[in-house]
Amino acid sequence: MVAGSDKGEEALQWAAITGVIATVSVFALAQGLSYPLLSFILQRQGVSPAMIGLSAAMTPIGFILSSPLIPGLARRFGAGRTALICAALSAVVLALIGWTQNVYLWFLLRFLIGVVTNPLYVLSEIWVIALAPPARRGRIMGVYSTIISAGFAAGPLCLLAVGTEGWPPFLVGICAFMLCGICLASVLPRLPKVDEAGHQVSVLGFVPLAWLLLFAVIVAAGFEQASLALLPVYGTHYGIAETRMSALLSVMIAGNIAMQVPLGLLAERLTARLVRLFCTVVTTLGCMLLPLLIETPLIWPTIFIWGAVSYGIYTMSIIELGERFSGSTLVAGNAAFSLMWGVGGISVPPVAGSAMDVLGATGLPITLGLLCLALALATVIGPGKA
Repeated sequence: MVAGSDKGEEALQWAAITGVIATVSVFALAQGLSYPLLSFILQRQGVSPAMIGLSAAMTPIGFILSSPLIPGLARRFGAGRTALICAALSAVVLALIGWTQNVYLWFLLRFLIGVVTNPLYVLSEIWVIALAPPARRGRIMGVYSTIISAGFAAGPLCLLAVGTEGWPPFLVGICAFMLCGICLASVLPRLPKVDEAGHQVSVLGFVPLAWLLLFAVIVAAGFEQASLALLPVYGTHYGIAETRMSALLSVMIAGNIAMQVPLGLLAERLTARLVRLFCTVVTTLGCMLLPLLIETPLIWPTIFIWGAVSYGIYTMSIIELGERFSGSTLVAGNAAFSLMWGVGGISVPPVAGSAMDVLGATGLPITLGLLCLALALATVIGPGKA
């Protein structure tokens, strides 16, 4: 009888994990669709590239400013209720963006969509971490990272089917956010409580508890955003066609999608910290090899591995976060991760771009390589639990 009960509990646990991951995958698709869609619309309106970039920055700024509020919202309203409200508000804000079609109003609305989607993302990630059995946390978080990446990649593909004009692309995103809420509501009773009111930790209070993990998130975010934004510029220095650079970026994203589960399995055999160090060292090596291989056929497997291990830094950090923290501390920690992802995504690309202005194309791999090297050294030299 007990064995049957255990099997039933395990089945419910896996059903809850599946439901949360389905929720996040739909959310990622909606987010992945909105970025290029709004850029295409602004470009048709004759808006300058600088203004388009500034408009796009509003969403990560929303992430940054909303992150410290998430632990308090989860405690006051409950994590489940907070996530459901955010899913509904995300659909409403996206509908307002489609209705206004005004570059200046979009600054506010894109900021708001960052504010309302961030708790949904953070809380869903916390539920997956809390639900994952410790012995299988590596592979589950690998699957989670893979599906997030695939969802973001699938967003732009939806535009090929529905186009970028009129309401159809917005309706896809709105329906995706609504479906996200439905998926979440279906598993809400099975989700663990992560918002207890006992020992409360703020986002800033979490920083000294795991500064090395937070630095790793900054590195992973900065590397991803700088690579996506500046690799095409880097390729023009060597006279490489835009189509080839676009293909290289696709291969990089494919490496990210394909290799998170194997890296997660490796973390189960070794430790997440050790695998993160491996990913950081290999990413640094990729920065060193980039100028040497960019014009050779070897760049294709190199960029695939580069994409895998660079995002693996974040996946391993999430796994270690789940191993070390729980409850309200885990909520604060994951909100701090979101904050640092925004910081890395906003700060590193301008620094790398400025380095390219001063040093030429090599400024990109030098900047990213030094950043990864600093993380590797901090991991080796720093305290074991930093």
